Amino acid sequence: MATLICGSLAFDSIATFPGRFADQILPEKLHILNVSFLVPGLRREFGGCAGNIAYNLAALGADAVVVAAVGSDGAEYVERLRGWGVATEAVRTIADAFTAQAFIMTDLDNNQITAFHPGAMQSAHEIDIPARGDLALAIVAPDGREAMLRHAAQLVAAGVPFIFDPGQGLPMFDGAELRRFVEQASWVAVNDYEAEMLAERTGMTLEAMSRSHLRGVVVTLGADGCEVWQKGDRLRIPGVAAASVLDPTGCGDAFRAALLYGLERGWSLERCARLGNHLGALKIASRGGQNHVLDRTIAAV
Repeated sequence: MATLICGSLAFDSIATFPGRFADQILPEKLHILNVSFLVPGLRREFGGCAGNIAYNLAALGADAVVVAAVGSDGAEYVERLRGWGVATEAVRTIADAFTAQAFIMTDLDNNQITAFHPGAMQSAHEIDIPARGDLALAIVAPDGREAMLRHAAQLVAAGVPFIFDPGQGLPMFDGAELRRFVEQASWVAVNDYEAEMLAERTGMTLEAMSRSHLRGVVVTLGADGCEVWQKGDRLRIPGVAAASVLDPTGCGDAFRAALLYGLERGWSLERCARLGNHLGALKIASRGGQNHVLDRTIAAV
């Protein structure tokens, strides 16, 4: 069986600021903010939620199908996906656009400031979910606004259970739209900040969400691990110590790949989350979202 990944393919330009944003930004001057950061470290990586999730799933030995849009500069990325064995029949090239671009700056505390140019991603809603009989589950990850709405509806129509992962796209949706996503999804995965925003906009607590039809709500807590909510009960799963802390970019995507990998195999949500904590700790010790090396035995946790 295969896992469908709806989300962005992007190029990440990642800069390292050898200081702390908090030391450079004056809270009382936010209304006239004008700051400049010297970033001696800069590199360009393959990224985007769909690409990062596919990388981890392929490394674990799972079959993945990506639904995404790239621009005229995206041919190398598509070949990269195929090189991992990822199915790309639902990746469309938009000739008059660039592939989405993220410009990410990280400080010494692993805080991030990101500017994002959506590019071809804005046309992702033109791509239909492929008609395949081997789709076990899917994820609706951050993508173009209309693409997320449309793909969620198509997955429901196709009877494919999915994880709703709004990520940094959450602010694009109002309360009614977010409640509809929750109603359609089988699982919800957010970080702690997104969890608060989701609860505020939907008017639903995480406990209430977990008591609904959802099979689980997972909240990641960075180095502190994660929380798993099921049927009103919260289970705290401790984090895994990283060998080093170099770059948080893609840690959330690695975690979500673990959820998909385990759920497709019938694991408990707790076991999936434990694997997610391990993958997140492994990823943060490597720069970029697709450069860490996975030993498939990690799935035995």
